[in-house]
Amino acid sequence: MKYFKYIALILMGNAFISCSDFLDPTPSSSITTDNYYTTADELETGLIGVYAGIKGINSSSKDDNHGVQWEFYVTEMRTDNTSTKSPDSEDASDAGQMESFAVLPTNNFVLNYYTSSFETIYRANVILENLDVVEDEATYAAIEGEAKFLRAYSYFHLVRLFGDLPLIDQVVDPSDVETQFTRVDESVIYDLIISDLQTAAEGIADHGYKTRASKDAAKGLLAKVYLSLETPEYAKAQVLCEEIMSSGEYDLLDDYYDVFYSELNDEIIFAIGYNSGIQDNSQIFSAEFMNAVGHTSGVNYATTDAKAAIDEYGGNRTEVSYREDPLTLFGGTIRYQVGKYFPDGETGGSDGQTFTGLPQLAGNDWIVLRYADILLMHSEAILAGAEETTSATAIDSYMEVRSRAGFEDRPTRLTKDALLVERRVELAFENQRFYDLVRFNEAQSTLSAFAAANGFTFTSTDLLLPIPQNEINLSQGAMYQNPGY
Repeated sequence: MKYFKYIALILMGNAFISCSDFLDPTPSSSITTDNYYTTADELETGLIGVYAGIKGINSSSKDDNHGVQWEFYVTEMRTDNTSTKSPDSEDASDAGQMESFAVLPTNNFVLNYYTSSFETIYRANVILENLDVVEDEATYAAIEGEAKFLRAYSYFHLVRLFGDLPLIDQVVDPSDVETQFTRVDESVIYDLIISDLQTAAEGIADHGYKTRASKDAAKGLLAKVYLSLETPEYAKAQVLCEEIMSSGEYDLLDDYYDVFYSELNDEIIFAIGYNSGIQDNSQIFSAEFMNAVGHTSGVNYATTDAKAAIDEYGGNRTEVSYREDPLTLFGGTIRYQVGKYFPDGETGGSDGQTFTGLPQLAGNDWIVLRYADILLMHSEAILAGAEETTSATAIDSYMEVRSRAGFEDRPTRLTKDALLVERRVELAFENQRFYDLVRFNEAQSTLSAFAAANGFTFTSTDLLLPIPQNEINLSQGAMYQNPGY
């Protein structure tokens, strides 16, 4: 994790601008914090670079920060939901380490996600340190809120994956090794996340954006944070979910397919925006899911365990969630492709390989938060850690999601297990499963059983990823490793 005085890395040519919510000219990459941020308009433009950190660079190189584009490796692939194309073999590859729960501190995907996330945090800090150029109070609050939302977003993912972390809430000098590498208790990180999201929810105006931070996106993310605390704040999470539900701004789409292929729809609260056809604005994860960019092993295939759950509980979501890989129809083990993010909606034809466009330049947005998630979190907040509830309100929210899937039988009580299953099939392959298992206190038992059934071993230390060895080496002894690594 390296921090620099200048902002050249923030402002990267015409890269990473979503046509949805960013329409202004792109700043020069040669401008520094000392001579660039002199007006509110310049700060607004600088926010593009913070989003760019999350969007990541579209390439297959492990030297590039990929942001959310490689998030599936450190989330879905570490659960019972997805694997590489050969899930039964524990190989030495970085992806193989993820699916076999045998991650090494030298894993490139771990390093990439860690550095990508801290790069975003750094960029947000640069914006926050230049707020004194803003004279209008409302504009100040909006820019501050947006930058703090993005910082909180990155820290929230990091703290759930790595535990204790360095607290970087300002731009630090490159020589300040102690600040950059000293890990503080995760409760301190959560305090910053909560404070940042509260500021965001108060300061961001209701501008109607979906690929930029909004007031409701801040509330929704904060609700999930409250549910994720060691001592969850269920009542606070419930209030936030109900504020979003009563806003009248969101609704479940009638057709589950449209959630993923009709972008910026009424169900989306926050998404990472991409545009197809242009290297700097597109993404590669859709093609990687399909094994459509020359991979010999394939990545992020649905496990037979996930397929079985979706077949039983998915209803009309099933055919949208996965499909049999056409390349396995001609012999070999049948594998199942994630079906929610086919590149620009193209399935690759009957052979899975015939596209009108370039699949590795896909424009599918990555959905971070959608209304179905809010409804299920609302039920979870009312359940409040119990094994079951008879609350009609909790069941109402649960059934709203279930009804869209074609299920009309209303239960008299909602159990924790049923809610966890519903989250699994509704949000399958959306990088939620690992966090859900941890939050419901089911990760150890579920993943241990899954690992054993597949010839792997899962222990409690696998709940956290290792701190990248590169960071340990750079820390000059200031940073310690997570247990088990």
